[in-house]
Amino acid sequence: MNETFKDLILHSDDFVIGKADIVTLALTAILAKGHLLIEDIPGVGKTTMVKYLGKILGMNLGRIQCTNDLLPSDILGVHIFDEQKGQFIFKKGPIFNNLVLADELNRATPKTQSALLQVMEEYELTLDGETFALPVPFYVIATQNPTEQVGTNPLPEGQIDRFLMGIHLNVPTAHDELRLLKSEKIGSKLDTIAPLINLEQLAIHQKKAAEIFSSEPILKYILDILNYTRSSHNLRSLSPRAGLDILRAAKAYAYIQGRDHVIPEDVQHILPAVIGHRINKGSRNEVGVGEQLALEIIGKIEIV
Repeated sequence: MNETFKDLILHSDDFVIGKADIVTLALTAILAKGHLLIEDIPGVGKTTMVKYLGKILGMNLGRIQCTNDLLPSDILGVHIFDEQKGQFIFKKGPIFNNLVLADELNRATPKTQSALLQVMEEYELTLDGETFALPVPFYVIATQNPTEQVGTNPLPEGQIDRFLMGIHLNVPTAHDELRLLKSEKIGSKLDTIAPLINLEQLAIHQKKAAEIFSSEPILKYILDILNYTRSSHNLRSLSPRAGLDILRAAKAYAYIQGRDHVIPEDVQHILPAVIGHRINKGSRNEVGVGEQLALEIIGKIEIV
């Protein structure tokens, strides 16, 4: 395993207890320059994990607590009149940070959810005819509650497709929950964390991950996965963007594992997280349901 990321993952167990696999996937998404969607019930550590990632990677963190009365301007910013200057100035919203936590995104109205569409795709914001560049790097990590909970609005397909991965944390095991009960208050410990790598070092790792070799059979394997969903009546069809995301994530995961090339197991490991939130055709677009569908796809497609 890559020594830098091995240290990051081992270090995480003091703060995101018993979730090394989930932290690995989250780091894979960031290494692949992708956004992340986390779905689970309240209280399992979603926000803690995002804060932890921001701390160890040395990123500025902006948090948006989504509610049904949240406005797009609360996310993006707004022009206000400066009486001293006699002109309108732009007051930036929390979107202008390296890492943006959109907490309980599916509690926001569809209009407010759509405020993230441009920034997640183009990494810039156009408002009142003026274009603003976002910080580099820029990532959105959104959490959402299970859709059966009161007051939730399902995310549109176009927005779901912009998340490179969708994951869920689940309730901890009895052993991990006992460790949690014995530990000091994690929230206060988070404030003391110093960055383990800086943004310049992260950019170098991202460049190296993007250069990981993927053979023709690997590309054909990914194409077979895409075509399987497109010929199925029970699944949502995967977009070309999804195919690129599978490849980027597989390269990033291979890099974390210390390899210089992608193997089929890399694709299979990241596949449920990359396509699970995209393929469920039911009215309840839950990450967990989609992950099971992705595992079925893995079992049905042969590697040539």
